[in-house]
Amino acid sequence: MTTEIKSEEPVIIERTLSAPVAKVWKALTDVDQMRQWYFDLKDFKPEVGFEFEFVVEHEGNTYHHLCRVIEVIPQKKIAYTWRYKGEPGDSLVTIELFAEGDKTRLKLTHSGIETFPKTPAYARKNFEAGWTAIIGSELKKFVEKSKGKP
Repeated sequence: MTTEIKSEEPVIIERTLSAPVAKVWKALTDVDQMRQWYFDLKDFKPEVGFEFEFVVEHEGNTYHHLCRVIEVIPQKKIAYTWRYKGEPGDSLVTIELFAEGDKTRLKLTHSGIETFPKTPAYARKNFEAGWTAIIGSELKKFVEKSKGKP
């Protein structure tokens, strides 16, 4: 007998970045900057209803992400749906920014991952590791590399 533990707790990653909110917001919403630290997006606009997609190859598998912006509060919050083409499940990524002097506290919440297929590829630990690398390493390095230039 196997017991499946269903976690409905969202993945939450918080980091303080040594960059002002305006600079972090631009990195999160300007497609040219996003391509440098996030994913290779064809296009992106921080507008409610804007749909974007990208493909990620990982360990021999292809993951086609389909996303739609559902909330935008400039320099404070952006949220978008996150799902995979051809797979069941819908999730939500919310990124909030909080000014702390000349630094920015970023809070990323990814909820709904329990709706994805119950396979190792969609394990919670993969989302935790992925967002930790993306936010805690890639974005952090990107916004902190050229101090003072928004």
